Amino acid sequence: MKTTSVKTGRLNSIVVNADGSIPPQAAVIFCHGFGAPGQDLVPIGRELMRSGEACAKTVFIFPAAPIELDADYDGRAWWMIDVARLQYLMAIGQTREMRNVDPPELPDCRKMIFEVIEWVKETYSLSSSSIIVGGFSQGAMLATDVALNYDEPLGGLIIWSGALIAEEQWRAAAEKQVKLKVVQTHGDSDSILSIAGARDLSDLLKSAGHEVTFTEFDGPHTITMDGIELAGDLISRVVG
Repeated sequence: MKTTSVKTGRLNSIVVNADGSIPPQAAVIFCHGFGAPGQDLVPIGRELMRSGEACAKTVFIFPAAPIELDADYDGRAWWMIDVARLQYLMAIGQTREMRNVDPPELPDCRKMIFEVIEWVKETYSLSSSSIIVGGFSQGAMLATDVALNYDEPLGGLIIWSGALIAEEQWRAAAEKQVKLKVVQTHGDSDSILSIAGARDLSDLLKSAGHEVTFTEFDGPHTITMDGIELAGDLISRVVG
């Protein structure tokens, strides 16, 4: 298993693949959550690579978000969050109102991941249909935005503990985008992003004709082994 640090457009990324001498058949771009370091999801990529033949033929890319929150821990963010407002909405049970949040940084972050996709296509001679985007929490929201707005159909979308934001724009984009294969998981006791927002996102994608496998689990704001296995199943479908 080979791990390297590279520049993918404007972002620094960690790349993990089984053997640099063997061209990959697919690629997965994973976006980390708010406050996490750029390498936060790398262990999951390594776990997936050990899970089966299809994932072993896949290259995994982990871009680091552009905003530095904590230099010592390397905590980063894709866009800033109004933590006080989020805590207030959680307290009154209104986190579904996040559906109207449209971060001003989102369009530029989207372009940054577009650049990562273009780097992957050029570096590994892969088509967009062989590239999956995914992430956790804020990274899952960014991955969703990317998948809905990219000008070619991607191989799939992985949403771990995400939520519906920018509803008006996402709904219009989802209607125009070619059908996506989506796997989505969310904890029913998530105190950070309510499961209601995840259900709203699932409903929006399904209503636009996308193929969504949505699994709710008994737990908090996290990534479960079932969620990792579902991601592996999606990768296998893309490689197969």
